[in-house]
Amino acid sequence: MKPYNGKTFILEIVMVLISLLFLAPFYFLFVNSVKPFGEIMSDAASWPKVFQWENYSRAWELTRFPEAFLNSFVITVVGVSLIGLISCMAAYRMVRSDTMFNRIFLLVLVAAMVVPFQTIMMPLIRVISELGLMNSKAGLIISYLGLSTPMAVFLFHGFVKSIPLEIEEAATVDGTSRVGVFFRIVLPMLKPMLMTVIVLNTLAIWNDYLLPSLILQKPELRTIPLATFSFFSEYTKQWDLALPALVLGVTPVVIFFLFLQRYIVEGIAAGSVKG
Repeated sequence: MKPYNGKTFILEIVMVLISLLFLAPFYFLFVNSVKPFGEIMSDAASWPKVFQWENYSRAWELTRFPEAFLNSFVITVVGVSLIGLISCMAAYRMVRSDTMFNRIFLLVLVAAMVVPFQTIMMPLIRVISELGLMNSKAGLIISYLGLSTPMAVFLFHGFVKSIPLEIEEAATVDGTSRVGVFFRIVLPMLKPMLMTVIVLNTLAIWNDYLLPSLILQKPELRTIPLATFSFFSEYTKQWDLALPALVLGVTPVVIFFLFLQRYIVEGIAAGSVKG
């Protein structure tokens, strides 16, 4: 281990300063969420003269926050669960059954990853409408499933190849069924990559505004980003209410990320070594 010296001290100071730069948006978000509208407009960087906590209660009521939170929660949990389960099962099947069809199917999935969402946005909405899934959480969840599965399958595909086949053969000899081998042997070994897929897709779905705005038109189906955007119109921008709503909306997902962010590092590290 290298001794702690002046160079290490200076490097730590530089790292702390860089970290403060990344924390600056959180400072602006919080201090302006407890200011009156006029004070936000006059000096957005200053510390509040008086903390106006009633901004939060008004934002809570006007956004119907419990209803918006429940909508976001259901869509995120169901969508991420389906993406994780279907993707790892599909990747496992493609790796263990290395046929020409599965190779071509994987190439199609990889090709789908480079297609910009804007190019398929209108056809996607037309298909959802034809299926009668507009203004439904099911339509939004199915859309997320189609858009996010290719990347998840690609990540799992590389990880599954690192799992020794001998372990599965030994379990089969002991009498474990094919389904049992996957859920009792393979799935626990996929945990680092599974947690990475869950965290990344949770952040993407929870914070998404564009796709919910296209599919969910009814007020009672609004997610948190849609509810927050209701404070902005062509002529008015209610920053004193939008910022508290934004704090309320990002707090659950920030806690979730801090709790599980170590799995992202573990998953990437494991994939880089085993892949």
